Amino acid sequence: MAQKATIYKVELSVADMDRHYYETHNLTVAKHPSETDERLMVRILAFALNAHEQLKFTRGISTDDEPDIWQKSLSDEIEVWIALGQPSEKILRQSCGKADQVIIYCYGGSTAEIWWEKIKNSTTRFDNLQVTNLLRKDTNELGDLASRVMKMQVNIQDDDVMVSVGESIVYVTPVKWKSIDQ
Repeated sequence: MAQKATIYKVELSVADMDRHYYETHNLTVAKHPSETDERLMVRILAFALNAHEQLKFTRGISTDDEPDIWQKSLSDEIEVWIALGQPSEKILRQSCGKADQVIIYCYGGSTAEIWWEKIKNSTTRFDNLQVTNLLRKDTNELGDLASRVMKMQVNIQDDDVMVSVGESIVYVTPVKWKSIDQ
């Protein structure tokens, strides 16, 4: 018998001084049975880093043709495609063809670094691709904050991120490996 997703309720308050975005989002996040707390929290962090009124979680892990998060226009075009992990070159190429912007948040320490070394030369042709690495220490600490009901505050300033849940605070410094060519 298949396991069901675990539902998390998150009140996410975002104060992004870099983009002048200040909103609270009440999120219902389904955690796939194979998903770790660390990955769940990275997904929520990715949402916060790109927060927008049209940003939505997708079916994620259970589908190959959707990212983890996306933002669509009112006419259903994909404006922002956000994926986690280390997608193949084929997935990157397809994603960059489907969306105006593609953002990859990789994590996992040395496995992410090995993936990037292997794939970075083939990504230079994608002007709409951004690749950001999250340090293993930071994502491990984020995973420790996970609980089924959370009030989460994310403050972003000068590309530094402070995440607080209750009395616990984690500082995250995303490292951009590739920026979108403007």
